[in-house]
Amino acid sequence: MITKETRRESYEAIIPKITDRKSLILEIMKDRAMTAHEITEELLAKRYIKYYDRNFVSPRLTELKEDGMVEVVGKKFCSRTRRRVSVWKAIERSDQ
Repeated sequence: MITKETRRESYEAIIPKITDRKSLILEIMKDRAMTAHEITEELLAKRYIKYYDRNFVSPRLTELKEDGMVEVVGKKFCSRTRRRVSVWKAIERSDQ
């Protein structure tokens, strides 16, 4: 039991919670249009994450889209994947 508790505490101390991830992504994006790769790179540069992990960002972008907080505004070539990828932008909220 103690092992499970300490393992869980360690996990929670190292990796931000899901809602925190969404907040971090929105903070990074501000009013810029960015790809998942660009967001991940900036999170890494600001030391919000310890290593490159696109899966930290991509699922949250999908959730943010479902929540009506971001939208896909285009596509552009990504040098990392060598493919065209979605460009995301936060939706301006009229209640702010």
